Amino acid sequence: MRDFPADSQHRLDLVRGRQLVAPTVLAGMVAGVQAGGLRLFEVGCGGGALFEQSHIPGAAYLDTCRVEQAPLWNKVSDEALLALLLAHGVRHDTTVILYGRNNLAAARLAHLLLYAGVNDVRLLDGGFALWQAEGHRCETGPGRACAAARDFGAVFPSHPEYMADMGQVRTLLARGDGTLASIRTEAEFTGKVSGYSYISAAGDIPGARWGRAGEDGDVNSMSTYHLADGSMKPAADIRRQWAEAGIAGDGRTVFYCGTGWRASMAFFYAWLMGWTDISVYDGGWCEWSRTSDPISR
Repeated sequence: MRDFPADSQHRLDLVRGRQLVAPTVLAGMVAGVQAGGLRLFEVGCGGGALFEQSHIPGAAYLDTCRVEQAPLWNKVSDEALLALLLAHGVRHDTTVILYGRNNLAAARLAHLLLYAGVNDVRLLDGGFALWQAEGHRCETGPGRACAAARDFGAVFPSHPEYMADMGQVRTLLARGDGTLASIRTEAEFTGKVSGYSYISAAGDIPGARWGRAGEDGDVNSMSTYHLADGSMKPAADIRRQWAEAGIAGDGRTVFYCGTGWRASMAFFYAWLMGWTDISVYDGGWCEWSRTSDPISR
């Protein structure tokens, strides 16, 4: 982990508070970004044009279409993910800071970087919206070009346990020795809507516990996890919310949503809190709903 300016707003309620970066702290790190001491990426979906109009100084743009693929929107192969990281100069020992206009996109990549084995992954608290709201400087143009890395420098992926497939989810539910946490809206969880135009089935996975997400009708919201400015709520509030649903962090906890973005944010927050036995079910409701398994509720 590289030594950069101390975070005056360090989240003392988090085990890994340094990995959640306040906009004021990132503003003090821009010189390090521009000097090549770390990698800063804006992550989005089809947002390249907006990025070129305005972005955080020193950032490069990464589109989620490079890390996930139709029809299930699961992650790309390990070989493709590794090639992408190396092309953007990311090794296991690279400090990487991520943000998004929709910070769920950044959380999606953050989870995949941790899965890959990048040791120092950080997320801009509140994303680009909070950066702008606080009046920090932006720049225009195509973004910073990153020199490619020759090798990852460690086993790839270093943390395969951070990703769960359908078989592992079935095993977890059959054994009853872990928790499957649905990070979806109430309308999705109760089967009123699927939440997505490309997912026809409504309902949820039998045995899952409702970990909440955002307001009904908005699959891009995690408002029950965020303050009004889009920054993370105190960890105690999130832990209390989970505990009320029976999500306690004792034993394995697998997060999922529709296609992975919201689950990745919940995973990252649990990781910040120091939870250890955690993963994301990459296929989520998009994959599960295409099987012959019964749909709950």
